[in-house]
Amino acid sequence: MSAYVSAFELFSIGVGPSSSHTVGPMRAGRDFAARLRAEGQLASVSRVRCVLYGSLGATGIGHGTPDAVVAGLAGLEPETVDPAAVRAAWTDWPERQALRLDGTHEIAFAKTDVEFAPRTRLPGHPNAMTLTALAADGGVVAEDTYYSVGGGFIRREGEPPRVASREFPLPFDTAEELIALCDERGITIAEAARRNEEALRPEEEVAAGLDRIWDAMAACVDAGLAAEGQLPGMLRVKRRAGAIRAQLEEAEADGRRELPGEWLGAFALAVNEENASGGRVVTAPTNGAAGIVPAVAMYWWRFLADSGLGSGNAVTPYGELVGSALLGFHAPEDAPVPGTDDAKAVADANRRRGIRRFLLTATALGSLFKANASISGAEGGCQAEVGSACAMAAGGLTAVMGGTNRQIENAAEIAMEHHLGLTCDPVGGLVQIPCIERNAIAASTAVTAARLALRGDGSHYVSLDAVVETMRQTGIDMSTKYKETSEGGLAVNVIEC
Repeated sequence: MSAYVSAFELFSIGVGPSSSHTVGPMRAGRDFAARLRAEGQLASVSRVRCVLYGSLGATGIGHGTPDAVVAGLAGLEPETVDPAAVRAAWTDWPERQALRLDGTHEIAFAKTDVEFAPRTRLPGHPNAMTLTALAADGGVVAEDTYYSVGGGFIRREGEPPRVASREFPLPFDTAEELIALCDERGITIAEAARRNEEALRPEEEVAAGLDRIWDAMAACVDAGLAAEGQLPGMLRVKRRAGAIRAQLEEAEADGRRELPGEWLGAFALAVNEENASGGRVVTAPTNGAAGIVPAVAMYWWRFLADSGLGSGNAVTPYGELVGSALLGFHAPEDAPVPGTDDAKAVADANRRRGIRRFLLTATALGSLFKANASISGAEGGCQAEVGSACAMAAGGLTAVMGGTNRQIENAAEIAMEHHLGLTCDPVGGLVQIPCIERNAIAASTAVTAARLALRGDGSHYVSLDAVVETMRQTGIDMSTKYKETSEGGLAVNVIEC
């Protein structure tokens, strides 16, 4: 067994605004319908009812949870669904319209078939939902309880954790074990993650899959930078990323060089505004914290990849060139060299390999938080979401800047340490205030943490494992009202309309 979670599960392409309240419930609804079909029970079902408990019941409407459940019951997948098909699936459900369960079997359905029980907390997890399939005579055909445990991951009651059942060639449960196995083999953290990924799929598929994740992240940044108007919901929050982009481009056209940090913040705002609008987004490791990893990676891509330690000329202590011979994702032997007409293509290819290194490093770190603490805001507060994402981004940036494994661990520790105790208190139950700005601030923190770590030799007093355990304990001690219920903090001290 190992704490490691595949990059293609930790970074999943889906829809906003929440991995635990939108993506997870959609997957649960789809799984329930698929199980009915697989067990030959679909034709016996005349109605399905859903009860949303705890945090799902408390902030579900603001997070689009009932819409996601209906979309999932209809057989839609977060990875491929048109986001517009999810946004109003329950909210605008027409009276007396049939629901095509699993996309094929028509059943009666009404909005009242989704019930909210925010005061009831099931023991398995704060994000719980029960789906019940009923026959025409009212008898129960099937009933399952699902837990949306953060990051879009779900667990059906009575079923063992799906990810934990896997075995990897390089298992580790703690950061200390991860560093030790890398020392023993003379490899980087990203290389360890790559070898684990290749236990599931060929090297070419790993590289192509990581590229798809990055392309989705970059597309989300671009979409957010181009968008205008207001975000959905009663708060009427105005989009800002596009206006900031225009200001920065104007300044650059006038010959003024704006600080890359200004763009860093714009990248993060762009992603989380797209998420808040229910657009296509990559869970990283959650939707509420989805802007941090893409923003920091784009910051490296645009401002650091061709200069200084991030240029592709930096050599790690293990002899790996950051760019030209990275992680086994090698450039072809006949690849053109810089200085030819294809120099730009070479630079872009080197950036691609750097992004793979970034994502694999972040995956290994994110796995530790998921296994040993939490990435769920309903379970650990926003420290579990934004704090984890900040640490993943800090470690990834340190890796592509040529940092050692111990510097990477140090950067992640610095980033997480300064998010301990952060509450999850979304105003109006929407992933907007303070979530959007919080991602921009955390992206800046990630860059600062990486730079501090790179200035040191990797030695430090507080270990990443100690911070992960502290985060877990803090989440347990934190009052429920500060864990994605909108019953405390800014959620009750800010007027919603």
